[in-house]
Amino acid sequence: MILQPLKIGDLTIRYPIIQGGMGVGISRSQLAGAVSANGGLGIISTAQIGYDEPDFEKDQKKANLKAIKKHIERAKEISGGKPVGVNIMVATKDYPDYVRASAEAGADVIISGAGLPIRMPEYIEGSDCKIAPIVSSEKAARLMLHNWEKKFKRTADFIVIEGPKAGGHLGFRAEEAEKITTQEYDGEIRKILAVVKEYEERFGQKIPVIVAGGIFDHEDICNALSLGADGVQIASRFVVTKECDADEKYKLAYIHAKSEDIKIVMSPVGMPGRALENSFVQTIEKKPLPVSRCFHCLEKCNPAEVPYCITQALINAVRGDIEHGLIFVGANVGRITKMTTVRDLMSELVGGSIS
Repeated sequence: MILQPLKIGDLTIRYPIIQGGMGVGISRSQLAGAVSANGGLGIISTAQIGYDEPDFEKDQKKANLKAIKKHIERAKEISGGKPVGVNIMVATKDYPDYVRASAEAGADVIISGAGLPIRMPEYIEGSDCKIAPIVSSEKAARLMLHNWEKKFKRTADFIVIEGPKAGGHLGFRAEEAEKITTQEYDGEIRKILAVVKEYEERFGQKIPVIVAGGIFDHEDICNALSLGADGVQIASRFVVTKECDADEKYKLAYIHAKSEDIKIVMSPVGMPGRALENSFVQTIEKKPLPVSRCFHCLEKCNPAEVPYCITQALINAVRGDIEHGLIFVGANVGRITKMTTVRDLMSELVGGSIS
């Protein structure tokens, strides 16, 4: 199948492939810029994006807001001015400020999950930024579109449907994430597409639908498009590219991982997440790890009650301390066997040499 460009309003992405946002620090300007430069849509994760800024220890929010601007500008330079987006978790403390900062810094799109971004349109008012919620069910899709229509007299610029095979935080119960088959979830995708169709007709505009979670190769992309989707979002495969912002040890953990190494863990965000089993995961399964300091990352987080500090766990991982860090992965990580480049990966995904 020859892949057609992805159109999101007045934005045109050469190939219908969005690189999923991965934090802390896994997808920043280097990866996102390379993906956009090679015809996809690169996405920067804002989750503690400023973890390596000099003032992060003193003022996390200030460091993160500064890093958002810096990495969006860098990604745009790397991409040659092509569209670049950000992913912002709804569970983020001071979420509205991160959305506003991203829009002001020139993000072309903002994708939000780990909660429902009910008020996101309010935060990007006055900008040309395109916005999309991440949903995992027909119910969530209908709720989001209904609320944006009722409160803001607008609809989504596009929607990301994240299935149970995704990495990181999941919009499913732990048992659902492990048991729902691809075929079963295809049915849910069709239901969500039907809901989106209603709102396309209501607003007289196209609302592209992006399918995420377990998309591994060209065949998976073609399957998603055959269901009626307009594009796909892929995250895990971009980790093992030379351009990925993570430490080499993090990338090697992906390459050496087997399917039986995957565990569903509970995140302080309040959602299950898919991660690699290591010493850290084995420890938190037995007992909580006391939180010695708070990095002010989550809106609803009591350090005295959470099982571990997710910021510290993710920073450890991205810096290469893979036994004492949290390594989020997709369900197909066991199929990843070698390092590559963004250009070569994009060529494989589109089914031929990229233009």
